[in-house]
Amino acid sequence: MTTENTTENTTENTARNTAGVRGATALVTGGSRGIGAVIARHLADAGATVVVTGRDVGALDRVLAELRGSGAIAHALPADLTDSAQVSELHRRVGELAGPVDLLVATAGGLGEPVQLVSMTDEQWHASIDANLTSAFFTLRAFLPDMIARRRGAAVLMSSTAGRQTSPASPAYGAANAGLLMLTRQAALQVAEHGVRINAIAPGTIHTERLDRLMPADARERVAAMHPLGRIGTPDDVANAVLFLLSDNASWITGATLDVNGGRIMT
Repeated sequence: MTTENTTENTTENTARNTAGVRGATALVTGGSRGIGAVIARHLADAGATVVVTGRDVGALDRVLAELRGSGAIAHALPADLTDSAQVSELHRRVGELAGPVDLLVATAGGLGEPVQLVSMTDEQWHASIDANLTSAFFTLRAFLPDMIARRRGAAVLMSSTAGRQTSPASPAYGAANAGLLMLTRQAALQVAEHGVRINAIAPGTIHTERLDRLMPADARERVAAMHPLGRIGTPDDVANAVLFLLSDNASWITGATLDVNGGRIMT
């Protein structure tokens, strides 16, 4: 194969992999750090206009600087996604800055630290349910109508293996992430006739800065050994899966959950 043919094939593959993403407007919630920030970078690299949102203004500014530094068209808007009024305001501001959202990635969440059910407070329960499940509901409710009206769009909700099987995580975290999977299916069914797709990602253990803080190196090695593929996942592993589900390559996939967990859960 000549160099010219190799270049042509690479260009064709890139165009195919970013079809439906290049030129689109994408919103990434929880985009200030970790998996969300890496997803934002992948979307920007694929040619999307990217809006990141979260509660940490300083972290959002750092992500925004990185995206714009790479030549991307990007914006950052702080918002608490557990507050429906703030989500409505976010929808208005995104529309003013970047126009209607074509691609939505809801990664906001957290609060999965182990807590015994019998000692869990009302506040801990509601905080975890709201951060993971209610925030996704508010976000879909605000941004889906634009997709429905234009008869195009795709969304990915970020769940977890904690929503697929029991785990040491708190009961609220597991329940919220299982709820995200059903929310994905229910919402996907309701919008399918309008040409809009909604899918979910259920990552396993992913190596982020937060994981480094919570889990010492020897513990990470033990967890890696639990995965048939022999390693902990990376944010890039998740971002690549998200990009696929948002692209036209997944145009006949909706209401599905893609397990990105190195084979730890096989169904």
